[in-house]
Amino acid sequence: MNIHSLFCVSAFFVTLQMRFFFSLAGPLLVSKSNATNVLVLPLKTQEIQSPPSKLPFTHNVTLTVSLAVGTPPQNVTMVLDTGSELSWLQCNTTQRDRPVFDPTRSLSYTPIACSSPTCTTQTQDFSIPASCDSKNLCHAILSYADASSSEGNLAMDNFTFSGSHFPGTIFGCMDSGFSSNSDEDSKTTGLMGMNRGSLSFVSQMGFKKFSYCISGSDFSGILLFGDSNFTWLLPLNYTPLIQISTPLPYFDRVAYTVQLEGIKVSQKLLQLPKSIFEPDHTGAGQTMVDSGTQFTFLLGPAYTALRNEFINQTASVLRVLEDPNFVFQGAFDLCFLIPINSSGLPELPPVSLVFRGAEITVSGERLLYRVPDEIRGNDSVHCFTFGNSDLLAIEAYIIGHHHQQNIWMEFDLEKSRIGVAKVRCDLAGQRFGIYH
Repeated sequence: MNIHSLFCVSAFFVTLQMRFFFSLAGPLLVSKSNATNVLVLPLKTQEIQSPPSKLPFTHNVTLTVSLAVGTPPQNVTMVLDTGSELSWLQCNTTQRDRPVFDPTRSLSYTPIACSSPTCTTQTQDFSIPASCDSKNLCHAILSYADASSSEGNLAMDNFTFSGSHFPGTIFGCMDSGFSSNSDEDSKTTGLMGMNRGSLSFVSQMGFKKFSYCISGSDFSGILLFGDSNFTWLLPLNYTPLIQISTPLPYFDRVAYTVQLEGIKVSQKLLQLPKSIFEPDHTGAGQTMVDSGTQFTFLLGPAYTALRNEFINQTASVLRVLEDPNFVFQGAFDLCFLIPINSSGLPELPPVSLVFRGAEITVSGERLLYRVPDEIRGNDSVHCFTFGNSDLLAIEAYIIGHHHQQNIWMEFDLEKSRIGVAKVRCDLAGQRFGIYH
């Protein structure tokens, strides 16, 4: 879920985006048409420079997967988003500024009637209920966190990638909308939703697990559909997915929600009541693991405690930027001045996110992000990569991609859990025969 992703449940989810490019040019592992096998794709990232005047948020890396849709197949490129449900393609063939899917050229394209169970029951997690258009087809309006939107009809068609075929895949064929990121739109045909909803791509494919591993050094890694139980992989530490069956206004039931139990700076556990990490009676306060979000966001009390402790432990090696008017991306108000001629960052205390049964430790350069083109005298500006959810009116904790680098992330849908293990993602890719 991200600044350019679907509002699948409620409008309080606003996150920042770090996306990746998946290229299908590299070698692939087993690829059959059933979900008992394993599909492995090489993962690459590509930076996109967006004008800073557009939004107070930045999309500086985009993640896409290339595949074919329709009969005969049309090549499309879709942004992969673990924080949204419905996949969609831009179908307005009159647009010249971005790639499109032309449904009139596909013999297997089938629109979905608004009276079908797909339209009446499977769209229940959409923020805006699906409706009937003038042709009695299932019509959807999808809203975005940055005020963008997309509108069109639900349909079915054949999706194919790496030799595997997924006939009758449900998606949105969109013919209108408003976007805030023309740079991204010019490279992509649509969006691939990967959350836990029944209409998400991974749910429709029937895979019970998927995993990814993102390298922190060269922006390379892998995406894997299927079982990742390989002998060379370190044992995974699992944390259960939290489920609340009762509909609550501020709880995303189809997100990858886990239980955050504490935060450590170096080995010092912050003195925080466990209650602040638990969703309240409205559902506000859930913790979501989201590969589509760039950094990590903590609710006010937890963020303030972490901010103060990090400042205390780095007082001798870091200089705080004293500028109340500068807040990076609207949520990161702790920044530091680093000499431009510095050979690197000083040694920093690691920050650990403690979950029920698992732990993610953020260390070194992943703790600070150099703000592009922000120079103060002879210093560059580096901001703490944990942001304040309250500044963006986000009613949740969001664990972003930047803090998942060089960690094998397994999403086990069958056992309702997420597994993590520290690993060199570039070496993991080589294990699968993927070389960038």
